[in-house]
Amino acid sequence: MVPLCGKSVDVHWLAQRYDTVGVELCELAVRAFHEASDRAVTPEEDGAFQAWRSEGLTMLQGDVFELQPRHVEGVDRVWDRAALVALTPDQRSRYVGTLRELLPAGTSILLNALVYDDAVMDGPPHAVGEDEVRTLYAGARVEILDREDQLDERWRSRGHSWFRRDLYHIVL
Repeated sequence: MVPLCGKSVDVHWLAQRYDTVGVELCELAVRAFHEASDRAVTPEEDGAFQAWRSEGLTMLQGDVFELQPRHVEGVDRVWDRAALVALTPDQRSRYVGTLRELLPAGTSILLNALVYDDAVMDGPPHAVGEDEVRTLYAGARVEILDREDQLDERWRSRGHSWFRRDLYHIVL
């Protein structure tokens, strides 16, 4: 599952290899994804979602907080490339709670988090540090796989003197 997937090419790559569920609020992003990947589908109503189904992929267009167990049946891996960092601090615990409620114990989450001086920028993407990740996923196994400096001209131009990406493996 790729929550808040936007029109990420990651979803196309994953769907070529695994049965994948993407969740995205913005219909324009869902349409753009399907146009760019040549996936010709017509959305069907599925509860609170428009479900765009094609080979290897179900993309649910709607609010991630409206997910039901049937939407994520069989999901045991999550690629959180940009969901947690897209959410405001007051939404994050609800988001993680939704994942924990719907997904079985043992589910692996690959989490991409960004860390920077949040006095410089209010996001999105929002800064999510290690302490917050560990608090949100308390009781789960949380391991840092990689830390990488991401400071480039885009972030310098916004006033950052440092900007980092932390990659976590979390097992619920």
